[in-house]
Amino acid sequence: MKNMPHVIISSQVRLDVGPTFVGDEWSDPELMESLNASLIKQLGNNYAQYKTELAPRQVLDRLETKGFRLLAMTGVGQTCIWTLHKEPSTVSACSNDDFDSSKCMDISSTNEMNSPSNTELKSNASQ
Repeated sequence: MKNMPHVIISSQVRLDVGPTFVGDEWSDPELMESLNASLIKQLGNNYAQYKTELAPRQVLDRLETKGFRLLAMTGVGQTCIWTLHKEPSTVSACSNDDFDSSKCMDISSTNEMNSPSNTELKSNASQ
């Protein structure tokens, strides 16, 4: 599966029914399949986009089960647009040298160590 942490969906005025546009031609095909979306090219457009007959609410519900969370929503003319983001489950940082797993560290564990609660624990322990 591709690392595509952002999804933008849009729908015309009627929000209670589809269609909902859920991605462009470079979107993750597996994710688009889970949204029952088909790649289409509308007459007059020079680009293709994924479209599903699901209502925006149904799309948002499905994306939430896949770990996406809503970042923003806006209206442009008679179109509503939602931007969602998915946090990576494990982020790792490795040296740019030839890959060697011993040179990698798990950033998520580093972030946990620097969280406010752990920082407070460290400072209280040293007193």
